[in-house]
Amino acid sequence: MGAAATKVAADRDQMNVVIVGHVDHGKSTVVGRLLADTGALPQGKLDAVRRECERTGKPFEYAFLLDALEDEQDQGITIDTARCFFKSTKRDYIIIDAPGHIEFLKNMISGAARAEAAVLVIDAKEGVRENSRRHGYILAMLGIRQVVVCVNKMDLVGYDRAHFEGIEKEYRAFLESIGSVRPRQFIPISAIEGENLASRSTSGRRTPWYTGPTLLEALDGLPKAPSKVDQPLRMPVQAVYKFTKQGDDRRIVAGRVEAGRVKVGDKVVFSPSNKVGTIRSIEGFNTPPRTELEAGWSTGFTLTEEIYITRGEVMSHVARAPQVGTRLRVNMIWLGKKPFVGGRDYKLKLGTTALPVRIHKINKVIDASKPNSSAGELGSPEGGPGDPLRGPVSTVGRHEVADVVLEARQPLAFDLTAECEATGRFVIVDEYDVAGGGIITEAVSDDLRDLRDEARTRDFHWVPGGVTAAERVARHGHRAALVMFVGKAGVGKHKLARAVEKALFARGRAAYMLDGTNVLLGVDNDLWVDGAKSELVRRFGEVVHLLLNAGLIVVSTTNVIGLADATAVQALIPDAPLVLVEIVGAGAGSAQPSDLLVSGDEADAEVVAKVMALLDARQITSV
Repeated sequence: MGAAATKVAADRDQMNVVIVGHVDHGKSTVVGRLLADTGALPQGKLDAVRRECERTGKPFEYAFLLDALEDEQDQGITIDTARCFFKSTKRDYIIIDAPGHIEFLKNMISGAARAEAAVLVIDAKEGVRENSRRHGYILAMLGIRQVVVCVNKMDLVGYDRAHFEGIEKEYRAFLESIGSVRPRQFIPISAIEGENLASRSTSGRRTPWYTGPTLLEALDGLPKAPSKVDQPLRMPVQAVYKFTKQGDDRRIVAGRVEAGRVKVGDKVVFSPSNKVGTIRSIEGFNTPPRTELEAGWSTGFTLTEEIYITRGEVMSHVARAPQVGTRLRVNMIWLGKKPFVGGRDYKLKLGTTALPVRIHKINKVIDASKPNSSAGELGSPEGGPGDPLRGPVSTVGRHEVADVVLEARQPLAFDLTAECEATGRFVIVDEYDVAGGGIITEAVSDDLRDLRDEARTRDFHWVPGGVTAAERVARHGHRAALVMFVGKAGVGKHKLARAVEKALFARGRAAYMLDGTNVLLGVDNDLWVDGAKSELVRRFGEVVHLLLNAGLIVVSTTNVIGLADATAVQALIPDAPLVLVEIVGAGAGSAQPSDLLVSGDEADAEVVAKVMALLDARQITSV
């Protein structure tokens, strides 16, 4: 290939398009015919498929061009996501043929998640079916807004215009009722005869009433999605590596740059911990030195500052950081065998983070198999027999689509999917299986949002001293942390906290027992206790932050600030470990998630030993 031809090929756009539709509605045939009509098939492929059909006694179908596995051909259904390629005069296409059978929705979602646009196929004879509706929800959930709807098998209804327009009217009404995508085009096609796919019939007698574009023309008319390189920087931290051989003291933060670009000298922040640093170098194995990277690269970075970072944090530029919170409004589909229920923890995976999450509120659940749809609230008067909204409900069943508010146990960094897909899509794991997934549509305020915003502003503009956190760790032999004893009054929190402080001090640790009463009598002297509870908590948290910044292990209780406010303190110290030790008392139950549960019957020495072991396990005292 000459230099000019190579440049032309490099300048051509490439677009990922997913083909979806109800089982047997002919989507694989659509793709197969497109491949054949655009000359994209390898030489001899068409004849090979025809011979295979003769061997199995099946009539030839273009769909078999995609069903590469012999067992798929024998079953007659596509069970995996096939990828194939063809070209128009304008751009190159990667076509993702996703399964239409209900049992393979997980495969369909994984395929559609990579797409910039979608072609949704509906059988003209069967009309809008269960998965036609369900796929409409899924495409909207995945943020795919560019959709072309093909009404296939028009040859089976005599290319009847009224029949086509009836299906278009029904499906448009359905998509509008759920607030979903607005299709760019409805196209009457016959994949088996090649009508309105890559070209119109030469005679023009099949669909003379249709004056719109062919499928290929419609795809060529879709604009490309904005480049990920032009989005804000997002790199979920996968791991932190430290090398010690031959005097190598690098601490390399590794991950994949999912969006944006970054260069040496950039000031970056890691969320949700709010830790700020400057890129010192870009690292790689057996690669030439680089000073800049962009979306799509997996690599490592070193920082000019020695800061403690963990897997799951998201690196960004300070000026365009992701959101941080515990409550997320999401659109999701549930695929688990057991229903998604309130009152129990699941694991949410977003980027490289994985943390417990549970249902905070179910706004609505939609059974996409029902023919009538409404986007009204659960329990509204319009809900009735046949209405796909179930309400009021506390569960999401298999294959149902839901608008849900999720609550995470700890703050996490995220974006709305419309702003950044990489940090706006998630999956939910039930035990060991991926059971659901979806997109984040809104950040929902919680009681601690103002405190987190305050902490972020403070940390972004913090004026550091001449001694770094890493140097304090080296001197003290441990990381800074808060050990908070929680529980009802009278269970012995203060006594145990003092015992842990003494045990840490005896081991040479820089520990300090912060009694809330001392803060109350000093820093809070100007406050009326009962009238300024939130300000008491805020000031207590800021005192803790100062002591942690000095590298201490702070031991305290919630005797003064109140049991529920331990999480408020945590919001003010996002960059330091918080170890919650709950003392429940004899016969009492747990009041909140904690790191260590103490019954109150153990000897003090036994409790102290458990706390010390936990600090070692959390790599606080075992650095």
